[in-house]
Amino acid sequence: MDLAELIASWHRDGTVDGFHLTPVEPRRDLERLVNGTVSLLQHRGLFRTFYPGSTLRDHLGLTRPANQYAVAQGAS
Repeated sequence: MDLAELIASWHRDGTVDGFHLTPVEPRRDLERLVNGTVSLLQHRGLFRTFYPGSTLRDHLGLTRPANQYAVAQGAS
């Protein structure tokens, strides 16, 4: 069983809902993770292929907070 299959089975079983993968040897492992494991997970619908917004706030669906330094209209 390869890493993508293992992750998919854990996700399917409800064992996990996400991962942080760190390559042991980046020069060797990063390309394998991105072009192998991530590609397979994207094909299975378990890894994003794009992000819906342009900021972290957009990605998390958060509203922009009020500016605490802005002067309210009508105030002097």
